[in-house]
Amino acid sequence: MKKIIGIAGVFALLTGAANAADKSSSLEAIHSKHMVAEAMLTAHFVAAALKAGMERDEINAVLTRIAERSAVTEFWVSDEKGRVVFTNVKRVDFIFPTDPEAGTQAAPFAALLDGSKAVVTQESRPREADRKVFKYVGAAGVDRPRIVQVGISAEEFGKR
Repeated sequence: MKKIIGIAGVFALLTGAANAADKSSSLEAIHSKHMVAEAMLTAHFVAAALKAGMERDEINAVLTRIAERSAVTEFWVSDEKGRVVFTNVKRVDFIFPTDPEAGTQAAPFAALLDGSKAVVTQESRPREADRKVFKYVGAAGVDRPRIVQVGISAEEFGKR
């Protein structure tokens, strides 16, 4: 026998689904705000570290320690041409596209290089390189044009 749901029941189901979607999108927004702060702090750290004379390996070691002890999975900090010069990810040579319309996942972050944006956030999605789900947020450099990106894996989101 089929169960008939009245208008009130349908409204309750729709409202519940909408509330679940609102909670999900608001959780994504909260994560984005935290990640913006992480990217901005990283931009200030890199600028201060360079001003203090720290070498690339020293900066990468700090980024690695932070990633090991926090929710941030990856740090990607470029030079003014988009080439990653500071990261906690070993043995990866990566260059961000310099055209925000290039059509790749990393392309929107180019707007941080040309100064058209101070912050770029992306929804969680499978990344192009290996299809692992990541959320990326980037901030502009504070000492020179650069991309300062932080990434958090879906596995890490489950721990938060």
